Amino acid sequence: MTEKDYYELLEVSRDASGDEIKKSYRRLAMKYHPDRNPGDKEAELHFKEINEAYEVLKDEQKRAAYDRYGHQAFNGAQGGGFGGFDFNFGTGGFSDVFSDIFSEFMGGGRSSRQNSYAEQGADIRYNLSISLEEAFSGVEKEIEIPSTKVCEKCNGHGTKDGKEAPLCPHCNGSGKVRAQHGGFFIVETVCPHCQGKGRLPKEVCPDCHGEGATHLQKKLKIKIPAGVEDGTRMRLSGEGEAGLRGGENGDLYIFIEVKAHKLYAREGANLYATVPLSMCCAALGGSITIPAIDGNPLEIKVEAGTQSNQQTKIRGEGMTIIRSKMRGDLFVRFAVETPTHLSERQKELLEEFRSLSKDDACQPEAKSFFDKIKDLFNKAV
Repeated sequence: MTEKDYYELLEVSRDASGDEIKKSYRRLAMKYHPDRNPGDKEAELHFKEINEAYEVLKDEQKRAAYDRYGHQAFNGAQGGGFGGFDFNFGTGGFSDVFSDIFSEFMGGGRSSRQNSYAEQGADIRYNLSISLEEAFSGVEKEIEIPSTKVCEKCNGHGTKDGKEAPLCPHCNGSGKVRAQHGGFFIVETVCPHCQGKGRLPKEVCPDCHGEGATHLQKKLKIKIPAGVEDGTRMRLSGEGEAGLRGGENGDLYIFIEVKAHKLYAREGANLYATVPLSMCCAALGGSITIPAIDGNPLEIKVEAGTQSNQQTKIRGEGMTIIRSKMRGDLFVRFAVETPTHLSERQKELLEEFRSLSKDDACQPEAKSFFDKIKDLFNKAV
């Protein structure tokens, strides 16, 4: 029995879940298995240690005892142990652990013959692109996906007579075959004759060629809720590929992609837009009109003296919040434009404006900047 910390052996934290422990154990068992490391005694020893650790940590009672008493919990012969467990690290228990991981890795764990014969349909992924406007209002889309349906001629059994196939004579219906390697090492693999189904038809169905399903293009109408975000995943139960021999259908997963918009950028429920603003409108004030995300014209008030990059918030003009009547906000950033290709008259007026703009009060940003410059010169002197 090793004295190493079981959690460190399995490379998990002490608060790891059962699934996390199982996942890490599988990874390490595959890495250090002697068949993958022939002649490596250190790998073989580490393989035994991680199996020992997993035997304890996969069992809630044993794990609780280990967390409280450490290795002494299973060392009853020394007088200080936790007496409630019969813990054996002999070859029998080791073979069970070894068999368990490889049977699951090769095709599905210790299921009954009936369950291994039924086969669940595969899941389907579909990427759906929608516009920002459609994400705002919600939309119904019709999609077409490659799928399968149970063969009507053989009822999904894949047999010519449409009846359940007889048990596979090579694995006696278990769907698995075992081979012993290196003494007590038992390798369990999927039966190559029935591919793990446990049954082997004498004659296959001519319509589906023994698959139990036929291929088709399936059309579906998908309702996308208002407020959906980019990267959202929708699951439609039972709309995947058909299950075979009594197995359940797979699921359809819709992955939503919201396409980039010409005017608006989105962050959660809020929208952001950069709007060009003439120099005169920025100086004198006024209003501009832009198309809102709902398609209606939206008038935005511009305060006199608006500076470039100045931002204003318009409440309730953002995106719909999913499963809510509320909306996010719209943030508009102004980009003040300098006029180009001026006429002679425009130049005259601007020259006149410049001559009248020597008062610092007209240009507060410039005054602040030059005040800082003066302070730097004074410090230098």
